[in-house]
Amino acid sequence: MNQHPASIEAGDDRIRVLIADDHPMLREGVIAVLETQPDMVVVGEAATGDEAIAGWERLRPDITLMDLQMPGNGVVAIETIRRSHPEARIIVLTTFTGDAQALHALRAGAAGYLLKSSLRRDLLDAIRGVHAGRRHLQAEVAERIAIHAIDESLNAREITVLQLIANGNSNKHIARELNLSEDTIKSNIKSIFAKLYVNDRTHAVTVAAKRGIIDL
Repeated sequence: MNQHPASIEAGDDRIRVLIADDHPMLREGVIAVLETQPDMVVVGEAATGDEAIAGWERLRPDITLMDLQMPGNGVVAIETIRRSHPEARIIVLTTFTGDAQALHALRAGAAGYLLKSSLRRDLLDAIRGVHAGRRHLQAEVAERIAIHAIDESLNAREITVLQLIANGNSNKHIARELNLSEDTIKSNIKSIFAKLYVNDRTHAVTVAAKRGIIDL
């Protein structure tokens, strides 16, 4: 956890930003952009979810930029911070456009969802908007959420089965791993195919990974 030595005096109304991402170059790039803004100041950096939680407690930033894929899990960090501090304003930074991933982060308490590919275009507007009490959800992500809004969601067991399929396990191994019968696993897979509108295991894994339902 790096705390920035920027002096914040009484009456300083700049937006105080904490950056949580495990890629130093990404953090450096964001810092370079924010340092050019007279109404913003970076107060700290974190490279893991645990560091982000500790950094928020120590620094109490106005805005936290949170990566989802860093060690320690960004979604867990969001949930932890927001559980104790519902006033915390957190913007997700991610490479993933999947609707399931976005919904998970938003339900955890994120107020914004920003794709890293659009940082140059949308970062400053997102920070100012969320700081002002608004939500920021990019059109591309909102569209994906809308497309799947009425789809039936996979339940916890189906997600576990699909993750095990993605990891290369056979039905027999999955049944043994979950202490279930092969017939039950086959029934779960049939349900997964129906909910994802696919016809085979490979396509199911591809679609689920793209939507952020499972990790590859």
